[in-house]
Amino acid sequence: MTQAPTPTADTVRTLVRSLLTDGKTGTPGPDVRPADVGGAGGEHFTWWIGSRHVLRLAHDRETSARLRREPRLRDLVRPHIGVAVPVGVAHGEWADGLAYALDTRVPGGSAEEHDVSAVGEADLAALLTGLREVPVRQAETLGVPRVGPRSLEALRRAAEGAAERLAAADEFDPARLHQLTPSATTQLAAQAGTAVLVHHDLRGEHLVVSADGRVRGILDWTHAVVGDPAEDIAGLALAVGSPAAVRAATLAGYAARPCLRGLWLARCDTVVRLAESLAGRDAGPLPLRRAQLRRAWEAILLERVTELREEDEQG
Repeated sequence: MTQAPTPTADTVRTLVRSLLTDGKTGTPGPDVRPADVGGAGGEHFTWWIGSRHVLRLAHDRETSARLRREPRLRDLVRPHIGVAVPVGVAHGEWADGLAYALDTRVPGGSAEEHDVSAVGEADLAALLTGLREVPVRQAETLGVPRVGPRSLEALRRAAEGAAERLAAADEFDPARLHQLTPSATTQLAAQAGTAVLVHHDLRGEHLVVSADGRVRGILDWTHAVVGDPAEDIAGLALAVGSPAAVRAATLAGYAARPCLRGLWLARCDTVVRLAESLAGRDAGPLPLRRAQLRRAWEAILLERVTELREEDEQG
């Protein structure tokens, strides 16, 4: 496969001038600068365009397809989720077969910059509630794929091996994983008939958070799937910490079982990713991976799977 070109400031400036100034000669256009999207890598180049817009340029054709689908998906979710999503300004191709999307910028910082307040947790609850209300068939009609739930047992085994490597590097105590037994992973298997629209990439940099702790917007819907809602609970655990994620999910009507499933997905993921980052096989920077592990392993009131009762299964 041909290597995608790397856009330069001149490439971006020329494209943006054609979009925002009608290509008028002598018009300088807005300032352009590469965006720091958390240092975790990604499938598109991201540039800030002045103070009001953001430009994303896809690396490959698969990402291009998701980028082209995203505006219609955002239109579908916007009435349901109670927080802002970007508005598309222009889209097209910046290189042969490679898509770009120019969007409005949602004002605010990120969850990596601002703590989410109690009211912000209610905003996250509205997000999770709204995603359950999005008509799944309409999302699939737009091309959103349906993805089966991950095996928590397979993830537990991977985390056990990664935890031993982290222990050797004095990064993690493997005994912390002992709470998640093989029988517990069986209890926390995803329940049939619970698939919903899932953002599937609720990282800290995709949550727009204001200085007062409110969640003002959700960015980057290119990874959305129809699937396991525990994946978004897990994403929130990495972004805002497990207690806040579980409180938001509970406010959204999820019972203990999916909350605990999301918690353990997040915990196992962070162990595996930190080990991969230490080995140089993961693009995420070590400070970010360590922060995510710390957040996911924050204690919550309900930690033990054995405390679950059958009547808890409401969501």
